[in-house]
Amino acid sequence: MNKMAKKLQRMAIAYDFDGTLAPGNMQQHSFIPKLEIDSSEFWKEVKAIAKNNDMNEILAYMHLMLKKANEKNIPITKKAFIDHGKGMVLFPGVAEYFKKINVYAKSKGLVIEHYIISSGLRDILIGTPIYKEFEMVFASAYMYNVNDVADWPALAVDYTNKTQFLFRINKGIKNAWDNESINKFMPEDERPMPFERMIYLGDGETDIPAMKMIAFQGGKAVAVYNPDQRTKEGKKAKKVTQDLVLQGRANFVAPADYKEGSSLYKIIQLSIDAISAEVELKSYTK
Repeated sequence: MNKMAKKLQRMAIAYDFDGTLAPGNMQQHSFIPKLEIDSSEFWKEVKAIAKNNDMNEILAYMHLMLKKANEKNIPITKKAFIDHGKGMVLFPGVAEYFKKINVYAKSKGLVIEHYIISSGLRDILIGTPIYKEFEMVFASAYMYNVNDVADWPALAVDYTNKTQFLFRINKGIKNAWDNESINKFMPEDERPMPFERMIYLGDGETDIPAMKMIAFQGGKAVAVYNPDQRTKEGKKAKKVTQDLVLQGRANFVAPADYKEGSSLYKIIQLSIDAISAEVELKSYTK
């Protein structure tokens, strides 16, 4: 059979966002400065609220953002979040990466579906120039009133429930609300996106459950770190990711440099090669 006539098979790459596709966290770059509050003090207060109320930390930060905005009489609108996302700084090569890696995958008989699984805010991500590259964005979000002003958390994504969204990708569920389908039994060979055709990219300890699960299920887990951090903090971040590999929680580690020819780009290419080879090998079992 002509190789070009073969049907392209699907695979998925899921990404954390903060520290993985962009340095720092998205609130720190956009919303927090607008409120004219100190970033370190904000996150310190978030941790205190979570501890004092035995509260999920993501819900704590979403609550505090609303509280601070109300105190300063600055309404949080969906449009404001989207506008914040437009100015998001990305890691080197990210803007060009998707088109290039999609072309590479196609040359190996694969079509990539890209996903984000992030504790950051979905509406900020909608504003980023790379939003159009994603099949689905699973991220924390607010619900809005009739005036498009945020008034309650709609979805909180934290490090433990990130695995839930990998199962949603695995089962072809492209929403966060359908709990009936996610819990319904589905034979492994009927799942639209097998775990062994998935790659997960994350930057640290909050991605451990997702990376470990993907690696355990036969996929590829890649731990990345900020290549531009030369500080003590940066060295710590690099060591955290290296430790994830040593501890068997991730398969590979690389700087978050998405330029063609970089270590990370090569890891992704080789992972695509491996998935392509497995797909072809399986064709000989029937």
